[in-house]
Amino acid sequence: MSEPHYAISSSIPFANTDHIKRKMFDLAYANSSPSQKLDIYWPEEGDGPFPVIVSIHGGAFLGGDKRDIQLTPMFEALKRGYILVGVNYRMSGEAKFPALVHDVKAAIRWIRANAEHYLFDPKRIATWGGSAGGYLSLMMGVSTWAAELEDLTLGNPEQPSHVQAVVDWFGPTDFLKMDEQLAESGFAPPVEFSHNGADSPESLLLGAQITKIPELVQKANPETYIRSIAPPFFIQHGTHDDTVPHQQSVNMAAKLVDVIGADKVMLELLPNARHADPAFETPQNLKKVLDFLDSILHP
Repeated sequence: MSEPHYAISSSIPFANTDHIKRKMFDLAYANSSPSQKLDIYWPEEGDGPFPVIVSIHGGAFLGGDKRDIQLTPMFEALKRGYILVGVNYRMSGEAKFPALVHDVKAAIRWIRANAEHYLFDPKRIATWGGSAGGYLSLMMGVSTWAAELEDLTLGNPEQPSHVQAVVDWFGPTDFLKMDEQLAESGFAPPVEFSHNGADSPESLLLGAQITKIPELVQKANPETYIRSIAPPFFIQHGTHDDTVPHQQSVNMAAKLVDVIGADKVMLELLPNARHADPAFETPQNLKKVLDFLDSILHP
Protein backbone atom coordinates (compact mmCIF):
# COMPACT_ATOMS: atom_id res chain seq x y z
CA MET A 1 0.00 0.00 0.00
CA SER A 2 1.18 3.51 -0.77
CA GLU A 3 1.59 6.08 1.98
CA PRO A 4 -1.80 7.72 2.61
CA HIS A 5 -2.26 11.01 0.79
CA TYR A 6 -2.80 12.99 3.98
CA ALA A 7 0.68 12.06 5.21
CA ILE A 8 2.30 14.26 2.55
CA SER A 9 -0.41 16.85 1.98
CA SER A 10 1.41 19.71 3.72
CA SER A 11 4.13 20.01 1.05
CA ILE A 12 2.18 20.36 -2.21
CA PRO A 13 3.98 22.60 -4.72
CA PHE A 14 2.33 25.71 -6.15
CA ALA A 15 0.69 25.80 -9.55
CA ASN A 16 2.29 27.77 -12.38
CA THR A 17 0.11 30.81 -13.03
CA ASP A 18 2.51 32.72 -15.30
CA HIS A 19 0.35 32.10 -18.36
CA ILE A 20 -2.73 33.72 -16.83
CA LYS A 21 -2.84 37.41 -17.70
CA ARG A 22 -5.67 38.59 -15.48
CA LYS A 23 -5.37 37.58 -11.84
CA MET A 24 -5.32 38.95 -8.31
CA PHE A 25 -3.89 37.27 -5.22
CA ASP A 26 -4.63 37.33 -1.50
CA LEU A 27 -7.80 39.35 -1.25
CA ALA A 28 -9.29 39.13 2.25
CA TYR A 29 -12.88 37.87 2.31
CA ALA A 30 -13.01 38.08 6.13
CA ASN A 31 -10.78 39.50 8.81
CA SER A 32 -10.65 37.08 11.73
CA SER A 33 -7.72 35.04 10.39
CA PRO A 34 -4.83 35.42 7.91
CA SER A 35 -6.17 32.22 6.31
CA GLN A 36 -9.29 33.98 5.07
CA LYS A 37 -8.00 35.03 1.67
CA LEU A 38 -8.83 34.23 -1.94
CA ASP A 39 -7.27 34.50 -5.39
CA ILE A 40 -9.13 35.44 -8.59
CA TYR A 41 -8.36 34.35 -12.16
CA TRP A 42 -10.31 35.85 -15.05
CA PRO A 43 -10.78 34.57 -18.61
CA GLU A 44 -8.31 36.12 -21.02
CA GLU A 45 -10.93 38.36 -22.62
CA GLY A 46 -14.31 39.87 -21.85
CA ASP A 47 -16.01 42.05 -19.28
CA GLY A 48 -18.45 39.52 -17.85
CA PRO A 49 -20.33 39.05 -15.76
CA PHE A 50 -18.74 35.62 -15.70
CA PRO A 51 -19.98 32.52 -13.90
CA VAL A 52 -17.75 31.60 -10.98
CA ILE A 53 -16.06 28.35 -9.97
CA VAL A 54 -14.91 28.36 -6.36
CA SER A 55 -11.86 26.10 -6.12
CA ILE A 56 -11.46 24.50 -2.68
CA HIS A 57 -8.12 22.80 -2.05
CA GLY A 58 -7.64 19.48 -0.32
CA GLY A 59 -4.98 18.44 2.16
CA ALA A 60 -6.63 16.36 4.88
CA PHE A 61 -7.99 19.49 6.59
CA LEU A 62 -4.45 20.26 7.74
CA GLY A 63 -2.47 21.24 4.64
CA GLY A 64 -2.69 22.48 1.09
CA ASP A 65 -3.14 25.98 -0.30
CA LYS A 66 -5.44 27.84 -2.68
CA ARG A 67 -2.54 28.30 -5.08
CA ASP A 68 -1.08 24.79 -5.09
CA ILE A 69 -1.06 22.36 -8.00
CA GLN A 70 -4.53 21.07 -7.19
CA LEU A 71 -5.64 24.23 -8.98
CA THR A 72 -3.90 23.37 -12.26
CA PRO A 73 -6.63 21.26 -13.94
CA MET A 74 -9.23 23.85 -13.03
CA PHE A 75 -7.50 26.48 -15.17
CA GLU A 76 -9.22 24.78 -18.13
CA ALA A 77 -12.41 26.48 -16.96
CA LEU A 78 -10.97 29.89 -17.90
CA LYS A 79 -11.09 28.83 -21.55
CA ARG A 80 -14.85 28.28 -21.21
CA GLY A 81 -15.55 31.71 -19.81
CA TYR A 82 -15.50 31.02 -16.09
CA ILE A 83 -13.83 33.04 -13.37
CA LEU A 84 -11.86 30.80 -11.02
CA VAL A 85 -11.67 31.79 -7.36
CA GLY A 86 -9.21 29.86 -5.19
CA VAL A 87 -10.12 29.95 -1.50
CA ASN A 88 -8.07 29.36 1.63
CA TYR A 89 -9.77 28.50 4.91
CA ARG A 90 -8.83 27.82 8.51
CA MET A 91 -7.41 24.32 8.82
CA SER A 92 -7.48 21.96 11.77
CA GLY A 93 -4.26 23.29 13.31
CA GLU A 94 -5.89 26.71 13.65
CA ALA A 95 -9.59 26.07 14.23
CA LYS A 96 -11.98 23.14 14.55
CA PHE A 97 -15.15 22.27 12.68
CA PRO A 98 -17.28 24.10 11.62
CA ALA A 99 -14.81 26.98 11.13
CA LEU A 100 -13.71 25.77 7.69
CA VAL A 101 -17.33 25.58 6.53
CA HIS A 102 -17.99 29.06 7.92
CA ASP A 103 -15.00 30.34 5.95
CA VAL A 104 -15.94 29.01 2.53
CA LYS A 105 -19.50 30.27 3.01
CA ALA A 106 -18.09 33.68 3.93
CA ALA A 107 -16.03 33.62 0.73
CA ILE A 108 -19.15 32.92 -1.32
CA ARG A 109 -21.00 35.79 0.38
CA TRP A 110 -17.99 38.04 -0.38
CA ILE A 111 -18.14 37.01 -4.04
CA ARG A 112 -21.78 38.04 -4.23
CA ALA A 113 -21.21 41.29 -2.34
CA ASN A 114 -18.39 42.24 -4.71
CA ALA A 115 -19.88 40.85 -7.92
CA GLU A 116 -20.08 44.10 -9.86
CA HIS A 117 -16.53 45.20 -9.06
CA TYR A 118 -14.88 41.89 -9.99
CA LEU A 119 -17.16 40.86 -12.91
CA PHE A 120 -18.73 37.91 -11.04
CA ASP A 121 -22.20 36.67 -11.92
CA PRO A 122 -23.77 36.23 -8.46
CA LYS A 123 -26.46 33.94 -9.83
CA ARG A 124 -24.00 31.44 -11.32
CA ILE A 125 -21.61 30.04 -8.71
CA ALA A 126 -20.27 26.49 -8.47
CA THR A 127 -17.85 24.78 -6.08
CA TRP A 128 -15.19 22.26 -7.08
CA GLY A 129 -12.70 20.49 -4.85
CA GLY A 130 -10.88 17.24 -4.20
CA SER A 131 -10.54 15.25 -0.96
CA ALA A 132 -11.01 17.73 1.91
CA GLY A 133 -11.91 20.25 -0.78
CA GLY A 134 -14.46 17.79 -2.14
CA TYR A 135 -15.94 17.53 1.34
CA LEU A 136 -16.26 21.31 1.54
CA SER A 137 -17.69 21.47 -1.97
CA LEU A 138 -20.39 19.03 -0.89
CA MET A 139 -21.06 21.04 2.26
CA MET A 140 -21.62 24.18 0.21
CA GLY A 141 -24.26 22.34 -1.80
CA VAL A 142 -26.22 20.82 1.06
CA SER A 143 -26.11 23.23 3.98
CA THR A 144 -27.39 26.61 2.86
CA TRP A 145 -30.32 26.33 5.26
CA ALA A 146 -28.23 25.16 8.24
CA ALA A 147 -27.82 28.24 10.45
CA GLU A 148 -25.21 26.52 12.62
CA LEU A 149 -22.92 26.24 9.59
CA GLU A 150 -23.08 29.95 8.82
CA ASP A 151 -21.11 32.59 10.72
CA LEU A 152 -22.50 35.90 9.52
CA THR A 153 -20.07 37.84 11.70
CA LEU A 154 -17.40 37.04 9.09
CA GLY A 155 -18.97 39.60 6.78
CA ASN A 156 -21.61 40.38 4.15
CA PRO A 157 -24.50 38.94 6.19
CA GLU A 158 -27.04 40.27 3.71
CA GLN A 159 -25.75 37.91 1.02
CA PRO A 160 -26.74 34.24 0.61
CA SER A 161 -24.12 31.48 0.47
CA HIS A 162 -25.93 28.94 -1.70
CA VAL A 163 -24.38 27.65 -4.93
CA GLN A 164 -25.86 26.50 -8.22
CA ALA A 165 -23.69 23.41 -8.84
CA VAL A 166 -21.24 21.16 -6.99
CA VAL A 167 -18.26 19.12 -8.21
CA ASP A 168 -16.81 16.68 -5.67
CA TRP A 169 -13.70 14.64 -6.32
CA PHE A 170 -13.15 11.82 -3.80
CA GLY A 171 -14.34 13.76 -0.76
CA PRO A 172 -15.01 12.08 2.62
CA THR A 173 -18.47 12.29 4.14
CA ASP A 174 -19.19 9.75 6.91
CA PHE A 175 -15.97 9.74 8.92
CA LEU A 176 -16.83 6.82 11.21
CA LYS A 177 -17.32 4.41 8.30
CA MET A 178 -14.06 5.09 6.49
CA ASP A 179 -11.85 2.43 8.10
CA GLU A 180 -14.56 -0.20 7.75
CA GLN A 181 -15.11 0.62 4.09
CA LEU A 182 -11.40 0.64 3.31
CA ALA A 183 -11.13 -2.82 4.86
CA GLU A 184 -14.04 -4.04 2.74
CA SER A 185 -12.12 -2.99 -0.36
CA GLY A 186 -8.87 -4.57 0.80
CA PHE A 187 -7.23 -1.26 1.73
CA ALA A 188 -7.32 -1.42 5.53
CA PRO A 189 -4.95 1.33 6.71
CA PRO A 190 -2.11 0.61 9.14
CA VAL A 191 -2.91 1.59 12.72
CA GLU A 192 -0.94 4.82 12.52
CA PHE A 193 -3.09 5.98 9.59
CA SER A 194 -6.46 4.80 10.88
CA HIS A 195 -9.23 7.35 10.37
CA ASN A 196 -10.66 6.31 13.74
CA GLY A 197 -7.38 7.13 15.50
CA ALA A 198 -6.97 10.04 17.88
CA ASP A 199 -4.52 11.79 15.54
CA SER A 200 -6.33 11.19 12.26
CA PRO A 201 -7.21 14.18 10.06
CA GLU A 202 -10.87 13.72 10.94
CA SER A 203 -10.23 13.58 14.69
CA LEU A 204 -7.97 16.64 14.47
CA LEU A 205 -10.66 18.49 12.55
CA LEU A 206 -13.34 17.76 15.13
CA GLY A 207 -11.14 18.23 18.15
CA ALA A 208 -11.40 14.73 19.65
CA GLN A 209 -11.14 11.10 18.59
CA ILE A 210 -14.09 10.58 16.30
CA THR A 211 -15.12 7.26 17.88
CA LYS A 212 -15.80 9.18 21.11
CA ILE A 213 -17.89 11.97 19.57
CA PRO A 214 -20.42 10.31 17.22
CA GLU A 215 -22.92 13.18 17.54
CA LEU A 216 -20.35 15.72 16.33
CA VAL A 217 -19.33 13.36 13.53
CA GLN A 218 -22.96 13.33 12.42
CA LYS A 219 -23.03 17.14 12.43
CA ALA A 220 -19.92 17.14 10.24
CA ASN A 221 -21.44 14.72 7.72
CA PRO A 222 -22.81 16.37 4.54
CA GLU A 223 -25.48 13.65 4.38
CA THR A 224 -27.07 15.19 7.48
CA TYR A 225 -28.09 18.36 5.68
CA ILE A 226 -29.51 17.16 2.36
CA ARG A 227 -32.77 18.89 1.44
CA SER A 228 -34.84 18.87 -1.73
CA ILE A 229 -33.70 22.36 -2.77
CA ALA A 230 -30.05 21.31 -3.13
CA PRO A 231 -28.38 22.02 -6.52
CA PRO A 232 -27.08 19.44 -9.00
CA PHE A 233 -24.00 17.40 -8.03
CA PHE A 234 -21.25 15.72 -10.05
CA ILE A 235 -19.33 13.25 -7.88
CA GLN A 236 -16.30 11.26 -9.01
CA HIS A 237 -14.25 8.75 -7.03
CA GLY A 238 -11.59 6.14 -7.81
CA THR A 239 -12.39 2.50 -7.07
CA HIS A 240 -8.86 1.93 -5.74
CA ASP A 241 -8.76 4.92 -3.41
CA ASP A 242 -6.89 3.70 -0.33
CA THR A 243 -7.25 6.99 1.57
CA VAL A 244 -10.92 7.93 1.22
CA PRO A 245 -13.02 4.85 0.37
CA HIS A 246 -15.15 5.13 -2.76
CA GLN A 247 -18.14 3.91 -0.76
CA GLN A 248 -18.27 7.37 0.80
CA SER A 249 -19.24 8.84 -2.56
CA VAL A 250 -21.53 5.94 -3.46
CA ASN A 251 -23.53 6.39 -0.26
CA MET A 252 -23.59 10.18 -0.54
CA ALA A 253 -24.87 10.00 -4.11
CA ALA A 254 -27.56 7.49 -3.15
CA LYS A 255 -28.82 9.74 -0.37
CA LEU A 256 -28.83 12.72 -2.71
CA VAL A 257 -30.83 10.78 -5.29
CA ASP A 258 -33.40 9.84 -2.65
CA VAL A 259 -33.97 13.49 -1.74
CA ILE A 260 -33.29 15.62 -4.82
CA GLY A 261 -33.82 13.10 -7.62
CA ALA A 262 -31.63 11.12 -9.98
CA ASP A 263 -31.72 13.84 -12.62
CA LYS A 264 -29.68 16.13 -10.36
CA VAL A 265 -26.99 13.65 -9.32
CA MET A 266 -24.14 12.30 -11.43
CA LEU A 267 -21.87 9.68 -9.85
CA GLU A 268 -18.92 8.22 -11.71
CA LEU A 269 -16.46 5.71 -10.31
CA LEU A 270 -13.11 5.74 -12.10
CA PRO A 271 -11.89 2.14 -12.44
CA ASN A 272 -8.58 1.43 -10.68
CA ALA A 273 -8.04 5.12 -9.87
CA ARG A 274 -6.42 5.96 -6.55
CA HIS A 275 -6.66 9.05 -4.35
CA ALA A 276 -5.85 12.20 -6.35
CA ASP A 277 -5.13 9.96 -9.34
CA PRO A 278 -3.97 11.58 -12.62
CA ALA A 279 -7.06 10.02 -14.21
CA PHE A 280 -9.13 12.87 -12.78
CA GLU A 281 -7.05 15.45 -14.62
CA THR A 282 -7.04 14.03 -18.15
CA PRO A 283 -8.49 16.23 -20.89
CA GLN A 284 -11.32 13.73 -21.33
CA ASN A 285 -12.30 13.85 -17.67
CA LEU A 286 -11.99 17.61 -17.39
CA LYS A 287 -14.32 17.89 -20.38
CA LYS A 288 -16.91 15.85 -18.47
CA VAL A 289 -16.67 18.16 -15.48
CA LEU A 290 -16.87 21.34 -17.53
CA ASP A 291 -19.70 19.97 -19.67
CA PHE A 292 -21.61 19.30 -16.45
CA LEU A 293 -21.00 22.85 -15.24
CA ASP A 294 -21.91 24.28 -18.65
CA SER A 295 -25.21 22.40 -18.60
CA ILE A 296 -26.20 24.21 -15.41
CA LEU A 297 -24.45 27.56 -15.52
CA HIS A 298 -24.62 28.23 -19.28
CA PRO A 299 -21.59 30.49 -19.52
